[in-house]
Amino acid sequence: MWSNISAAPFLLTGFPGLEIFHPWISISFFVIYVSILLSNGTLLFLIREDHALHEPMYYFLALLAATDLGVTLTTMPTVLGVLWLDHRAISHGACYFQAYLIHSLSIVESGVLLVMAYDRFIAIRNPLRYTSILTNAKVVKIGLGVLMRGFILIVPIITTLSGFPYCKSHVLSHAFCLHQDVIKLACADITFNRLYPIALVSLTGFLDSVLILISYILILNTVMGIASGKEQAKALNTCVSHISCVLVFYVTVTGLTLIHRFGKYVPHVVHIIMSYIYFLFPPFMNPIIYSMKTKQIRNGINRLLSLHRI
Repeated sequence: MWSNISAAPFLLTGFPGLEIFHPWISISFFVIYVSILLSNGTLLFLIREDHALHEPMYYFLALLAATDLGVTLTTMPTVLGVLWLDHRAISHGACYFQAYLIHSLSIVESGVLLVMAYDRFIAIRNPLRYTSILTNAKVVKIGLGVLMRGFILIVPIITTLSGFPYCKSHVLSHAFCLHQDVIKLACADITFNRLYPIALVSLTGFLDSVLILISYILILNTVMGIASGKEQAKALNTCVSHISCVLVFYVTVTGLTLIHRFGKYVPHVVHIIMSYIYFLFPPFMNPIIYSMKTKQIRNGINRLLSLHRI
């Protein structure tokens, strides 16, 4: 009997109790998804085509935009499928693969924010040697390292996840697959899958945030040694966009973590909304932040628009 139940597809969930509003909710999600695709896609196109943006800082920004696009493209099909078509069934293989991509890209995003902090540290600490330290070859190696870290570290828990029998309800809590959601349905010893993510979060998200903090302490120490107040402001201004993106990412992560840990009496719909904020808010905000706060990006957008007018 277990084998039959275990083989049944998982069932995704939209907003329980609000199914009648799913078509209207889907409009908001569609607009947000399209905005994310257009803004991050434009950023990638701009960095590729505009030679003024061929610098390490913008290469790392391109990696951030690509990661945000990856998260969006990973969750969009199932979310809109549930909200538009009430298509809830998802095969085990597709569910594991989606969970793998979602969690891997989350680690990648954390790593990209860390290397962007390192980039700002080098730019302010050694401005004259900036391009000689962060050569194109080194940027590629750092980028590959960040990607490999994210996509390799998630393999163990997804591999074990795919080997478990599922004899309980196959109903998931979201319109996409998450490891912590699927593992609750397993009928097996899940000790490894409970402990490994804790170690993983400590060695990636927590360590990354500490290293980012240390980077900015060193940056502030360097800036305070600059004699001119104008030069101090100019140096710090180059960090504003990155600091804003770091805050957007870690505030949403912290909010989601607190809701899951201490929100037993919080309505379930709040848990669901927080998960969507976590996956949609950073990809939505990051291009806006860099477009508003980075002069070179604004100039590039203006040049792009002027070419289209011609």
